[in-house]
Amino acid sequence: MHKPITVISERNRVFRQRVEVDGLEDLYADVPPVVGGDGSAPDPHDYFDIALGTCKAITVQMYAKRKQWPLEGITVTVQRDDSQEAKGVYKLAVTLAFHGIDDPEQRARLEDISHRCPIQRLMTQSTVDITTSTE
Repeated sequence: MHKPITVISERNRVFRQRVEVDGLEDLYADVPPVVGGDGSAPDPHDYFDIALGTCKAITVQMYAKRKQWPLEGITVTVQRDDSQEAKGVYKLAVTLAFHGIDDPEQRARLEDISHRCPIQRLMTQSTVDITTSTE
């Protein structure tokens, strides 16, 4: 079992939340001004999208390292279309830019590997069971 993530409302900051993750500091969440927040930090949807982008990047880097391919870096861009979220459709378009890899077969393989990152599988193939309680 993993250590819990703790979210604490910041006093006098309308919706801003401080996030504690395994001793890491300076993590916050907020909502945009259009819904009453300050827009001072990523919102929860941003963190969902960030999870996918960072997981794809790490998965690709690990694979390239194991294969000893000349990947110098990766830029992952995640574009959200939440216009149909109320109807149960949340679209994420991901663009991968591989730095240092010119071979088309290696690039294709890295893209394929990116689809296997644990977060994409969690988002697309898992049933997530959430229980909520009060103290």
